[in-house]
Amino acid sequence: VQLQASGGGLVQAGGSLRLSCTASGSIFNINIMGWYRQAPGKQRDLVADISNGGSTTYAASVKGRFTISRDNAKNTVYLQMDSLKPEDTAVYYCKVYARTEYWGQGTQVTVSS
Repeated sequence: VQLQASGGGLVQAGGSLRLSCTASGSIFNINIMGWYRQAPGKQRDLVADISNGGSTTYAASVKGRFTISRDNAKNTVYLQMDSLKPEDTAVYYCKVYARTEYWGQGTQVTVSS
């Protein structure tokens, strides 16, 4: 099983980025798909996740600015990030839960002030 994340980059404050993460290989019955982030010197924290039924959870710091969605047919989860702030700078990781956890390789998001 592989998780391939993409969409990170450098953006100015107030800008937008869209992350995507696709799971491939022998993976079935995906339940939760989510995004985490880790800034230098800090722990990895949940940004948002979404169940296979579409229920979502957001960190308080991103609520109203970020939107998580998924395409079950493509085993893909997306994170639309709007109104980005410098404090959103981190490495973003996708995680998929399908009887066990799978992590993507991480994609860097840098927001300049």
